[in-house]
Amino acid sequence: MSKPTVLLLYGSQTGTAHDTAQRIARQAQRRHLQFQVLPLDHYNVANLISESLVVFVCATTGQGDPPDNMKSFWRFIFRKSLPVGSLSRLDCAVLGLGDSSYPKFNFVAKKLHKRLLQLGANMLLAAGLADDQHDLGSDAVIDPWCKSFWEKVFALHPSLASVTPLRDDELLPPTFTFHLLDDVKKKTDDRLRIPTEQTVPTQSLPFPARLVFNRRVTDVSHFQDVRHIEFDITGSNIKFAAGDVVMMYPCNTSDNVQQFCELLRLDPEASFTLRPTGNASVPARLPQPCNVLHLVERFLDIAAVPRRSFFELLSTFATNELEKEKLLEFSSAEGQDDLLSYCNRPRRSALEVLADFPHTTAELKADYLMDLFPEIQPRSFSIASSLQVHPDRLQILVAVVQYKTKLYKPRRGLCSTWLSSLDPAQGEVFVPLWVQKGTMKFPKDKDTPVIMVGPGTGVAPFRSALQERSAEGKHANVLFFGCRSETKDFYFRSEWEDMVKAGRLTLSTAFSRDQEEKVYVQHRVRQNAELLWDLIVNRSACFYIAGSAKDMPTSVCDALKEAFQQEGGMSKEEAEQMLDAMERRGQFQSETWS
Repeated sequence: MSKPTVLLLYGSQTGTAHDTAQRIARQAQRRHLQFQVLPLDHYNVANLISESLVVFVCATTGQGDPPDNMKSFWRFIFRKSLPVGSLSRLDCAVLGLGDSSYPKFNFVAKKLHKRLLQLGANMLLAAGLADDQHDLGSDAVIDPWCKSFWEKVFALHPSLASVTPLRDDELLPPTFTFHLLDDVKKKTDDRLRIPTEQTVPTQSLPFPARLVFNRRVTDVSHFQDVRHIEFDITGSNIKFAAGDVVMMYPCNTSDNVQQFCELLRLDPEASFTLRPTGNASVPARLPQPCNVLHLVERFLDIAAVPRRSFFELLSTFATNELEKEKLLEFSSAEGQDDLLSYCNRPRRSALEVLADFPHTTAELKADYLMDLFPEIQPRSFSIASSLQVHPDRLQILVAVVQYKTKLYKPRRGLCSTWLSSLDPAQGEVFVPLWVQKGTMKFPKDKDTPVIMVGPGTGVAPFRSALQERSAEGKHANVLFFGCRSETKDFYFRSEWEDMVKAGRLTLSTAFSRDQEEKVYVQHRVRQNAELLWDLIVNRSACFYIAGSAKDMPTSVCDALKEAFQQEGGMSKEEAEQMLDAMERRGQFQSETWS
């Protein structure tokens, strides 16, 4: 019996599922097996009937949604027309990556596992449901799941019994080799192709939007820097509605790029081409030829907290005994607590790790850069404006992420820091971007009221909705807005006050730090129970929540259910059932982020 080829198909939103799929691919490589790694939407799903061994690695996003790069696959696999036994020749397994702080924990993996069983696939083991919230992170599930998976594969293919896997410390060949171009020091052409009239900008062909303004909208004495940013999208063919999101790729800071090139002794001006060593393809975002500066500034995620796979690969280069010992410890299952303390809790970046292991860093070969560092992932922002009110413009509201850990340097968010540094007063600035449909949909019917709970920057999509609805003569709008202080971070205050005066908005505010007792949006929801009950029951109002996924959404839901109990004389169970029914109908929607 011939050796099976392992097909690894992933659905990844932030890169974690991609990293995990690559990790399983390296395990296949160490077992001398052929393998292929692909995002689900880049695979011709009709070929599944002829595959022999497939691993699906899937993240869950938003409210139980599949990641963007598996949405076409998702639609196909749930077609009612697919014959029940169509995958009876397929041996496969599903590994899910999720976060148990979200209500629909690992929903995509659970649903996919069930659907593959319906289609007759032979599931080698139960779906792995990794949880970010576990003390040891996702690895607490991934490690034992992978061990069981390989045991099942070897039991299924007796011909593999004679295979002796490579040791974990043996260096595997790189995915790509770098070919430096002699004496070619040309700058990579960073100008973006502008989409034509017929095309709409996409991830592979974004639109270079000119930055119009970048204003701080919090008081200078406030602890957080929040920016109101506007882009000119004239000629882009971009259309969007309230609830949609804008996507963009951030860049690494020039200081980090310089330090990285110095540590690895790379000439930023040097040009190279990439050649795959196996069946991988060169990422579409990298021009060929490319220069080192472009690669490091725009592609390699050197500022991210590295995953365990980074330490596994780094350890294979170590010749210094002390460094090798530490890297192997961080790579082992037993060393995960130490890795958490060193890396995850203080949010230490991959670049800082390289600086901490100078002897190993000196041994690194450029060929392995693409294996060591993941690609910078695009960031999404709720659009905070309406095209009807601001034609040819797109606005966002961005909180600049900065916080302290035990490390000396403050931690900074890659995209928000990059955006805040862009200054149109210093010369024209262009940001490549594209728009995607959001998860929130607003009612088309003119008489359907909307109730929106958007504390902090969560108010962004509701500003877009209120501008749009106002322009369309839809005036049954209720907004609950919360922030720390009325004088320091009350975003878009004058706009809300104008809408209230014009009879287009009922506004309820909660300024948590302006009095001794903290007041939050959920308190205001409770206080307005009678109004909310009337709007929801008698006028079929839609209810929306947007903002931080921490405690706010649960607290608001609890307050809403209490309103149902109080005003509708319901039991706790009946109130929960009512909210569930609203969610199924799309009458209750939420968009939260961690």
